[in-house]
Amino acid sequence: MNLKSKDLLGLKDLSPEEIKYILDTAATMKYVIVSNNKKTPHLQGKSIVTLFYENSTRTRLSFELASKYMGASSANISASVSSVQKGESLIDTGRTINRMGTDIIIMRHPQSGAPHLMAKNVTASVINAGDGMNEHPTQALLDMFTIREKKGTLEGLKVAILGDIYHSRVARSNIWGLIKMGAQVSLAGPATMLPPDIERTGAKVFSTIQEALIDADVIISLRLQLERQKKALFPTVREYSRFFGLDEKRLQLAKKDVLIMHPGPINRGIELTSGVADMESSAIDEQVTNGVAVRMALLYLLTRRGTNETAN
Repeated sequence: MNLKSKDLLGLKDLSPEEIKYILDTAATMKYVIVSNNKKTPHLQGKSIVTLFYENSTRTRLSFELASKYMGASSANISASVSSVQKGESLIDTGRTINRMGTDIIIMRHPQSGAPHLMAKNVTASVINAGDGMNEHPTQALLDMFTIREKKGTLEGLKVAILGDIYHSRVARSNIWGLIKMGAQVSLAGPATMLPPDIERTGAKVFSTIQEALIDADVIISLRLQLERQKKALFPTVREYSRFFGLDEKRLQLAKKDVLIMHPGPINRGIELTSGVADMESSAIDEQVTNGVAVRMALLYLLTRRGTNETAN
């Protein structure tokens, strides 16, 4: 099969079959990452550009490494040192990059919908690396890949997503993706950090994390995004941690083999304790490795649309 769109803009638009196709391809790509020779010719002759209007460590580096591991020619653009500072529009920036023979543009932007606008104005494939408070599809894909790798399936699992749901594009993509793949999603966070009508997605909303944690197979703790808050949505960070932080005692409500995850970076002692983050059932470090595998898979699949090539 092939991905239907030339772009990867969000999981809301992907079918379960496409998600499975991406995850299956990522499983093949992970063999490259854990091998002694991290070099394949899959993207030889292809050109990849990362265009980031926001700071990033994990997402940006994993895309850069994915490009290099697969033999692509890659370039990086930061908005702070580009012609954006001279007043160049988003569309003009995209057209300039596109006219240089670029095959894929990987874009992060503080405004929701910016990658969608870019995709309409370029022939290159556009990958959304996070847009405002909308989606972060590649993070959700690596989360689902990690869960499937550890649990063997996504179907029927109870996944608890905790914390700052309102500001989290990771949460939105995970909700769309996990529910499509047959998981049950439970949400818990301060009432001021829950999006209105979020239950329409099929997720269940709880007022306390204790309720959401009962018999959970997987826990995804979210970063508290203070930089996106225009006003205080809770009394103090200490109060937030007291009522919505994940600790060893609350963890006992979940299943004994519960998988603990976090998109990073972690605010230790706030979203979860160091004891929880570093315990044996934590997959936080594995998520980083799997992020490279998933992004390798996407780069490969988007540059092979319309062909019958496989990643074997």
